[in-house]
Amino acid sequence: MADKPQWLIREDASVPVLVALALRQALGIRVPDDLPTLRDLPVRAPDAADATSAIEKQWRDYWDMTVEPRAHPSGVPLELVDGFDTLVALPASGAEELGAGIAAHAASALRYARAAHDRYVKSMKSHTGGDAYRAYASAIAEFERDIGRRAHSFELNVQVLPFSQRGIWWIGDLTVAVTDGLRRDIVAFDSAIRPVIAELA
Repeated sequence: MADKPQWLIREDASVPVLVALALRQALGIRVPDDLPTLRDLPVRAPDAADATSAIEKQWRDYWDMTVEPRAHPSGVPLELVDGFDTLVALPASGAEELGAGIAAHAASALRYARAAHDRYVKSMKSHTGGDAYRAYASAIAEFERDIGRRAHSFELNVQVLPFSQRGIWWIGDLTVAVTDGLRRDIVAFDSAIRPVIAELA
C-alpha cells in the first residue's frame, strides 16, 4: 500500500524573525526590496544615510539563517550577540559591521518583537478557536479538487507578521510571510494561501 502524502505546516510569529525585521528597519536596510516595513515601529527618515553595502550583505546572510537555518547554515561558528538573549547569533567572523550596528537597538527590537509575538498568540486563540490549521486543510482540499489528484507531500513555514501592507511574500524556499490582518481574514487568507499550496503540492 502506498504511503499517503504528508504535509507539514508550521505557523508562528517568530521572535527571532521579528527581531531581524526590527533591526532591518532601525538600520535602514532596504533588502529584500519587496518586503514592507513593520507597523508601529519608527521608519528611518528618507534623508537618513542608507546602510552600507557591507551591513546589508551581512544582514541578508543573518536573515536567511534566521528564516531557514537548516537551508542556510553558517560556514563559521556562530556567537550570541550581547543584549539579545539567545535570539541573535552572528558568524564569529565576517559580520563585525552588523554586530556593531545592531548593538544600540537590542532593547527596542526585543521589546517590539516580544509584544508582536504575544499579540499573534492572543489573536490566533480568539479568531480561530485554537485551530489555526483549518484554513490550510481547506486550501489543500480545494487544491486537490481543482487539480484532480492528492497533494504531494510538502513542508511550509508561515510567519504571521505585523507588516504595514497587506499581502503574502516568499521569504525562503519553504517559508512565506503573511500580514497578520490578512491571516485573520478567513476568506481572503484562503485565496491568498492557495497559490502557495499549489506551488509546493
